[in-house]
Amino acid sequence: MSDVAYQPSMLDLQDEPGLGPLAGLRRHELSRGAWVDHLPGWVHGSDAVFDTLLHDVPWRAERRTMYDSEVEVPRLLCWYAGHRPLPHPVLTAARTALTAHYADELGEPFVTAGMCLYRDGRDSVAWHGDTLGRSAHTDTMVAIVSFGSPRPLMLRPRGGGETLRFPLGHGDLVVMGGSCQRTWEHAIPKTARPVGPRVSVQFRPAGVA
Repeated sequence: MSDVAYQPSMLDLQDEPGLGPLAGLRRHELSRGAWVDHLPGWVHGSDAVFDTLLHDVPWRAERRTMYDSEVEVPRLLCWYAGHRPLPHPVLTAARTALTAHYADELGEPFVTAGMCLYRDGRDSVAWHGDTLGRSAHTDTMVAIVSFGSPRPLMLRPRGGGETLRFPLGHGDLVVMGGSCQRTWEHAIPKTARPVGPRVSVQFRPAGVA
């Protein structure tokens, strides 16, 4: 775990866990039919949820093959699918609320929840788009709720272009939709700056890894 002490949000310490209205979502129209919705502080009392995620989720380390060698994935992971209950009722409520809000654009419910624990600034995820399990011409949507210390989610067009930055933590919500997974990439870069742990919860429709 991170050597840096986690700094809770004073507002979160005063609130019971719950969800704010989605009416405050701000849409950022990107290129080639991609868009990103952003809502800071959607989850109230997010530090209580964060504590549950840190201590109750069965985090695991993974290793993957890269350039003919096996390397450790620089974050801890857990996957929730099927009838496996989510570790906090606020997450179940969030998945239901997001499915209802995006029903017309989504076309199918959010079903899976992939979770990543970034223990400190050395943990990261490289540039990628969530296209596994889908054809190269099928759009999908990914909704991310973040807990703990903020880390920047970076987005850039595939093939090069201006990079956008969304700091995410303390119950913030970001939703990537339209062609975003096909025509843009996203990443959580490493940082030498002292940062505490962060958990990212990514809701996806079936068939998206």
